[in-house]
Amino acid sequence: MNAMFTNRVGDFFLTIGFFAIFFAFGTLDYGTIFALSPYMNTEIINFIVILLLLGAAAKSAQLTLHVWLPMAMEGPTPVSALIHAATMVTAGVYLLLRCSPLLEQSPLALVIITVTGAITSFFAASVGLFQNDIKKIIAYSTMSQLGMMVLAVGLSQYSVAIMHLVLHAMYKAGLFLAAGSVLHSMGDQQDLRRFGGLVKLLPLTYTVILIASLSLAAFPWLSGYFSKDLIIELAFGSFTSLGYLVYLLVVIAACFTTLYSIKLIYLTFLTYANAPKENYEQAHESPWYMSLPLFILGILSVFLGYFSKDFFVGLASQGFGISLYSVPTHSILIDTEFGIPTINKLLPLLLSTVLAILTLYLFENKSISLLKFNLSKYGHTLYRFFNQRYWFELLYNNTVVNNVLHFGYITNSTFDKGIFEYLGPRGAIAGLYKISFFFAQFDSGSIARYGFIMFSGLLFFVSIWIYSSF
Repeated sequence: MNAMFTNRVGDFFLTIGFFAIFFAFGTLDYGTIFALSPYMNTEIINFIVILLLLGAAAKSAQLTLHVWLPMAMEGPTPVSALIHAATMVTAGVYLLLRCSPLLEQSPLALVIITVTGAITSFFAASVGLFQNDIKKIIAYSTMSQLGMMVLAVGLSQYSVAIMHLVLHAMYKAGLFLAAGSVLHSMGDQQDLRRFGGLVKLLPLTYTVILIASLSLAAFPWLSGYFSKDLIIELAFGSFTSLGYLVYLLVVIAACFTTLYSIKLIYLTFLTYANAPKENYEQAHESPWYMSLPLFILGILSVFLGYFSKDFFVGLASQGFGISLYSVPTHSILIDTEFGIPTINKLLPLLLSTVLAILTLYLFENKSISLLKFNLSKYGHTLYRFFNQRYWFELLYNNTVVNNVLHFGYITNSTFDKGIFEYLGPRGAIAGLYKISFFFAQFDSGSIARYGFIMFSGLLFFVSIWIYSSF
C-alpha cells in the first residue's frame, strides 16, 4: 500500500509530463518527439524532463520519494528479489534512458539528475550501514545503486547506466535470495543481531552472499567492478566542480557499501552464535530448487561483467545502436580513461580496503570500546540519526502525511459523512420516516374519521373533474 500511494505521487507528475509533451509536440510518439526536440524552447524541455524525473524518482526510489522501498521488504523474499533487483525499481531508470535524446536538450535537467543520483546514493549507503534488518540493508543498498544509475544518466553516460542496471540485477537478486535462504533456515528471523556462526551450516548461502557482496562493493574483476567503478570515474572525468563534488560523495558511498557488506557477512556468518539453540538445530541448506538460482546468480555475479563489458561500453560498442543518444560534447569516456590520475581511479578501492581491515580489527579486538561508544550520549545520538534515516520519515509524516490525513478526515466528515449522507441515505430515511409517521396518525380506528377522510378525498377528485371540464 505504501509503495502504491508513493508511486501515485510520481504518476501524477508523470501524467502532467505527458500532457506537457502532447501540448508542446502534438504527439506522444517517441520518434517525432526526439526529432523535434532540438528545435524546441529550452524552458519547455526543462519543464518536461523535470516532470519525467519526478515520475522516475518515485519508481526508482530517489530521495524524497524513496520511503516505500524499505517498507516493501515485508513482502516474500522472491518478490523482493524480483521487484527490488530487476523490475519495478529500474523502471524509472529505464524511462530516463529511453528519453535520452530529450534529456540531451536540457542541460539544467541533467545537472538536477546528477545531483539527485549522487545525494540518493550517499544517503542510502549511510543509512544502510546503521540498519539491523538483513533485508533492509539490502534494500538501502538497492536505493544506493539506483542513485548510481541516475548519476550515470545525469552524466549522459546512458550505456554505462544500463550496464550497471543489468549487472546490479544479478548480484542483488542473489543477495535477496540468499538472505531468504538464511531466513528460511533461521525461523524467519531477520535481525542480524540474532544470527552468527552460520558459515558451516549454510556454506552455499555464505558463498553466494560473499560473492554478491564483493561484486556489490566493486571488488576487482567481479561484475559490479566493471560498471560501478566506471560510474565513479566518470564523475571525476567530467572535470567540472560539480563532477568533483559528486565524485567525493559517491566515493564515500562506495566505502559505506563495503562497510555494510562486511557487517552483513560478519554478523550473519562469522561472529559468535547469537540465536536460540533450536534455530541452529533446525538450520539447514535450502533445497535444490532454492539453491539452484543462488548458484546461477553467483556465477553471473562473477563472470557477466567481464564478458558483457564490450557489449555495453566502448567506442566500438553497438549494444543499443541509436536507442541511447548523447551529444558529442557530452562524451567523456576517453577523457575518463586517459585523463584521470591513477590515484583517483584506485581511491575507492584503497579506501574501501583500509576501512574493511579497520572494521574487522575493531569487531574482533575492540568490541567493548565500540559498545561503550554506542552507549555514550554522542554515539547513541549519532546511531539514532542514521538508524532513523536522518529523521526523514518523521519529518515526512509530520509535515505531509498527518496533514493529508487530517484534511481527509475533515472532508470525509463534512461531505461523505455530512452533506452527502444527509442528502442521500440518511436524509431519505428520515424523510420517509416522517411521511410514514404522518400517514400513520390517520390509522386511529375511528369510523367517523375514516368516513370524513373518504368524503374529503371524493370532494377533491370531483373538484378536479369539474375544473378540468371548464
